Amino acid sequence: MNSTSSTTDKNAFQPDVRHFVALIAGNIVLALGPWLVRLSDTGPVAAGFWRMLLPLPVLAVLAWRTRLPGKVNRRMVALVLAAGTFFALDLASWHTGIERTRLGNATLFGNAGSIILMVWGIVALRRLPNTREGLALAAAIGGAAILMGRSLEISAKTLTGDLFCLFAGLCYAFYLIPAQRARATMGQWSVLLLVSLAATPLLLIVALALGEPVLPGPAGWTPVVTLAISSQIVGQGLLVYSLRNFSPLIIGMALLTQPAIAAAVGWLAFGETLGAPDIAGMVLVAAALVLARTQAPAAPRVRV
Repeated sequence: MNSTSSTTDKNAFQPDVRHFVALIAGNIVLALGPWLVRLSDTGPVAAGFWRMLLPLPVLAVLAWRTRLPGKVNRRMVALVLAAGTFFALDLASWHTGIERTRLGNATLFGNAGSIILMVWGIVALRRLPNTREGLALAAAIGGAAILMGRSLEISAKTLTGDLFCLFAGLCYAFYLIPAQRARATMGQWSVLLLVSLAATPLLLIVALALGEPVLPGPAGWTPVVTLAISSQIVGQGLLVYSLRNFSPLIIGMALLTQPAIAAAVGWLAFGETLGAPDIAGMVLVAAALVLARTQAPAAPRVRV
């Protein structure tokens, strides 16, 4: 391991309250994405295209102003571009699924990668979880299982949408893992800029291949512009900022806050039923985050 890597390792996974707030706030903002996709009258994949395209000038300026000193590692750039490809697949599949299932379902299955991240976090630590970590993991998986059970009670008409969102969740995990690796040496805005540059043309190609309307119709530009600002600049900005400060285990738990928020939005905005099991699942996920946040020393830096 070289000296640069050693310095990075000492600084990584040392979160404070600021980082934890950023992680949770980012997930809360991202949970509003399905609602905005529904409000948009472009095609669902086209909405993802605008989400990635519109923030590019802002991301470019932020990346330039906050660039880290030293030469750009070409291998790391290639890794981030690969992450952007998975992100494009995630958005294309997720936005398609959003139109075919409940908001809570879409966000739950769309964050199925959180389970992969939690398992990977345990493997990467090269040790078994301690008692507090075990309780947090059990609460997170229990909450997700309850929310999943609620999803499976819905009629078969949501199955197609659920499958699209489940595939999206898997792609999301393969976006976050290399993105977290890149955050060890690259600034958050540089990572987001490269991800967006890789994902934008792919989303446009898919939208055109599906024959979707790309330009907004009577609803105007407000939903897609709001989606771009809230999800890509604010939500992803906060999430990518916090990636280098937490282990994959905690990031995976935090992602499970999105189904809870989306279920509440679906209840308030679209009258989708929110019952006692949903609330119980939300409480368990919240308990997992409290347990994870109060865990004493930070996990040592591991390569992801």
